[in-house]
This record gives sequence, C-alpha cells and structure tokens, in this order.
Amino acid sequence: MTATIERTTLTERPASSSPVRLSLVPEGSVPGLLDGAWWPRSRDLARELPALTDALDVPWGRVTRVTVNPTHWPVIPRKVAVTGHTVHVGWFTDEQDPHKLILLSYARGRMDLLVIPPEAGVATAARLMSAAGAPGGLLTASGLMAGEDEALEGTEARHREEDWESDGGAAPAGRSPDRRRDATREG
Repeated sequence: MTATIERTTLTERPASSSPVRLSLVPEGSVPGLLDGAWWPRSRDLARELPALTDALDVPWGRVTRVTVNPTHWPVIPRKVAVTGHTVHVGWFTDEQDPHKLILLSYARGRMDLLVIPPEAGVATAARLMSAAGAPGGLLTASGLMAGEDEALEGTEARHREEDWESDGGAAPAGRSPDRRRDATREG
C-alpha cells in the first residue's frame, strides 16, 4: 500500500460523536510489549486521532507525537489539530510494526498500541483488545494479528467441514470417503 504524506497545514475536521474504542493495560500492572489496543473507525488519521488523544489526555497526559507505519494508513498528515494543541505525526516503514501506533507524551513517555483494522468484526476486535490489554503480554502487534488470522482460518476450515458434512458429504461410519483409493491399495 502506498501512503501519501499530507504537506498541508492543520485542517479542522469534525470530531466523531462516537466514543473511542480503546483498551489499555491496567495501571501499575506488569509491563508487556503493548500498552493496549485501539480500534479506529476508519484509516483516516486526521479524523481518528483527536478522539484517541482526547480519551488519553486525562489518564495519561497530553499526547504530543504519534508514529505509524504507513502500510495501513493511506494518508499521513504531518500535524493533526486536537483539543487544545497539535499532535505531530511521523512514520517509519522498516523500524515500526505495521499494526502498531506509538504515542509520545512529555508527562508519561511512550505508549505502544495495537491498531485493530477498522473493518474487523466485533468478536475479532474484542479478542484482540483483550489480548493487547493483558498485563505482561509478550506478543508484538503483528504477532497478535497473525494469531488472530490463524484462529480465523481454523474456524473457517471447521465451518467448511461442518457444511460439507451437513450437505451429505460425510462418509458412512467405517467407510472411507474415497473408495477408489481404497480399492487401489487392496489390489
């Protein structure tokens, strides 16, 4: 995916009226590789970041910088106007996990969040938010996403097999579904 870097100055965009979808590791718990997960509603950073920074301002401190990997963000603004200040946005292609967002604050330092794809289903997002918000987590953002992809593939394979069996594709008990192969072995 190609990312476009916006060279324009700050633009005011209407804030989303929906609450931010965010899950954080409990305060004071064992640190892990991630500090939580964020499930944005779109891939528009200029539109999504204000709600995220508003949700973090009081419990975590004013966010001053954000970095992303441009793999999943089609447009990356250099600056985003948020409530009361500006957040500078940077990007790293090789150094940063494509499924992670890094937030920086003068008050608290650094926070690493798994970014759940906006198109993810509710059940998928809930599992990922829970895993990323668990204290002492040892999986990277891409590791969590790969695990979820594997789990979904396994579920889909199981559903295909159940559909096949319910449509009459199951072999009778004690008989092989491919009698020709069994006859070849015997003969």
